Amino acid sequence: MPIPFHFSFKRRFIAGLFVTIPTLITIAVIFFLFKLIDGILGPFYTFFLGRPVAGLGFITAIFLIFIIGLISTNVIGKRILSYIEQVFLHIPVFKSIYTAIKQLVDAFSPKNRTSFKQFVIVEYPINGAYTFGFLTKECIIKTSNSEKSLKAVYIPTNNLYLGEIVLFENDKITYTNIPIDEGIKIILSGGIALPETTITGK
Repeated sequence: MPIPFHFSFKRRFIAGLFVTIPTLITIAVIFFLFKLIDGILGPFYTFFLGRPVAGLGFITAIFLIFIIGLISTNVIGKRILSYIEQVFLHIPVFKSIYTAIKQLVDAFSPKNRTSFKQFVIVEYPINGAYTFGFLTKECIIKTSNSEKSLKAVYIPTNNLYLGEIVLFENDKITYTNIPIDEGIKIILSGGIALPETTITGK
């Protein structure tokens, strides 16, 4: 029995929509960043050249980021950047904002092997509900009579960069074999990138 035209059209339209939407969003984000960065550096070229040159500010920003990355990968460059960072850290307001942002960005850096220890599963926020998190650190809670070892788990609540720090006892944490970078993909994809079978064990 042939499929009615309106059902066939609807199915193909929805399939096309799911292909088009990610592409359009990606283009929109790139365009927004292009306009933002070009709008910051563009006026300098307008002042010196006497006329606006679209894209020159954006190209300059990419070049400057590349140069900073090049400098930061050698010994002398690291020392210079470290010195500049120490100067900035003596500025009261700048210090608080910069430190918080740097620690957050470093935590998600693929080169950082100390911030996130392991991708784990915990029972949270209620019994019977499970969620993914990132094991970050172990702490000892001491009282006058005893002490308890707890482990801090970062649980993203809004995409990736916003979340909660929850302390769990070790036996309340299920350890997975999923690498940190794969765990980040799972969180950002809303669970779509989750493998069908997850091997657990410390």
